[in-house]
Amino acid sequence: MPSTQILDLAGFVAASPTSYHAAAELVRRLEEAGFAPQRETDAWDAAPGGHVAVRDGAVIAWRIPESWQPSHGYRVVGTHTDSPGFKLKPNPVLASAGWTQLGVEVYGGPLLLTWLDRELGLAGRITTRDGSVHLLRTGPLLRIPHLAPHLDRTLADHVQLDRQQHVQPVLTTADAPDLARLLLAAAGVPDAELAAHDLFCFVAQPPATFGPADEFLASGRLDNLSSVHAGLTALVDDASAGEAISVLAAFDHEEVGSATRSGAQGPFLADVLRRTSAALGLSGDDHDRALAASSCVSADAGHAVHPNYAAHHDPVNRPLPNRGPLLKLNASQRYASDAVGSALWYRACHAAGVPVQEFVSNNAVPCGSTIGPLTATRLGITTVDVGIPLVSMHSAREMCGVDDPPWLARGLAAYWAGA
Repeated sequence: MPSTQILDLAGFVAASPTSYHAAAELVRRLEEAGFAPQRETDAWDAAPGGHVAVRDGAVIAWRIPESWQPSHGYRVVGTHTDSPGFKLKPNPVLASAGWTQLGVEVYGGPLLLTWLDRELGLAGRITTRDGSVHLLRTGPLLRIPHLAPHLDRTLADHVQLDRQQHVQPVLTTADAPDLARLLLAAAGVPDAELAAHDLFCFVAQPPATFGPADEFLASGRLDNLSSVHAGLTALVDDASAGEAISVLAAFDHEEVGSATRSGAQGPFLADVLRRTSAALGLSGDDHDRALAASSCVSADAGHAVHPNYAAHHDPVNRPLPNRGPLLKLNASQRYASDAVGSALWYRACHAAGVPVQEFVSNNAVPCGSTIGPLTATRLGITTVDVGIPLVSMHSAREMCGVDDPPWLARGLAAYWAGA
C-alpha cells in the first residue's frame, strides 16, 4: 500500500497541471497550515511564524523563529513549479484536412514522442478585459495522434517529429468551437471578455503506483513537483525548525532558463530576503552578514541509471529508485554542489536517517543544470544540488520510487532543523 505521503504527492500533482495551479495549491495548503499571506504591495510582516508570498507561478514561504539573529542566517530550499510541455499559441485555431487543431509552442525540452496518443487537457490562467486573472482547467479535450506505420514504414525504426508540423493536437472534426467562450466557461466567467491567456496542455491520466509491491510512481510533472511537495511537507509538518529562517522558494520558468520575474534568475527570492531583513530591523551590512551565514539546498529531480542505456551513465555512480535522494555533482558547476555543501547535505540526511546516493554525469554526456548555480550566483551563499532519482525525465509520464520522496522530505526537514 503506498504511503500517505505518496498518495498526497499524487494528489498534489493532480491538483497542479500548471505552475499557476501549483502556486495556488501551495498557497492554499500553507495558509491552511497557518502561514500568513504577504502581498508584495503591503508593508512587510516580520512577526514570528509562517509567511507566504506568490508571484505569478512562483511561491516563496518562510518561517521566522522567535529569537532570530543575523548570525543565524537563512536556510533556503529552492525548487521549481514548471515542467516541459506545450503552450497554447495566440490565435491557435487551425484547420487541416477536415480537422480543427490548436496551435501550440514547445515549452522547454519535453520528450515529444511520449506526448503522442495521450488525452490532453488545457490548463493555466486567462486574463479578462477588466484585468482580472482566472485559473482554468478543462477535462480531456485534445490529442496529438501518431501516424500509423502502414502509412510510413520507416516509423518502425526511426521517428523524427517536426516541432511545428507533427505536434499540433487535434480538437474536433465538427465545426470549430468558439474557443474564447470555451475558455471563459472553463474559468467560470462565461459573461466576461477574454483578453489573453497562458495555457498549457497537460496529460489527463492521473498519477498511479505500480510494480510487484507498488514500489514505483508514474506521473507527469515529477520534475519538479516531487521536490516542491517534499519541501512543502517538510515545512508544514515539521515544527522543530532551527534557529535560521526557513525558506521554501518554488520558482517558475526553470525549464526555459529562469530569466523571468518569477524565475530563479529574477529578483523574487532576493526581494523576499531583503525585505524580511529590513522588517526585522537589519541595516544593509547586517543583511549581508545574514546572507553570509545562509545556505541553499537546490532540490530538483535527477537521473536514476537506465537499464537499457546503462552506458549513458557514469560506470561507478549508478543511483537507483528507492535507494535514497541524490547528491548531484558536476565539475563544470552545472550543479552548485561542492565539498562544503555536500557535507551539509550528508549531515542532514544522516540526522534524518536517510540514505544518500551520488549522481555525476558520464563525461561523454552533457549535464543539465538547475536553479542551484543561479541562486549561488545571485546571493553568494553556499548551495548544494539534490533531488530524487527519476527514470524517463521530461517524459509526459515520469517514474520514481515511492520511498525517495518521503526520504527527501525528511532530509529537508533535518536541514531546516539545523543539522
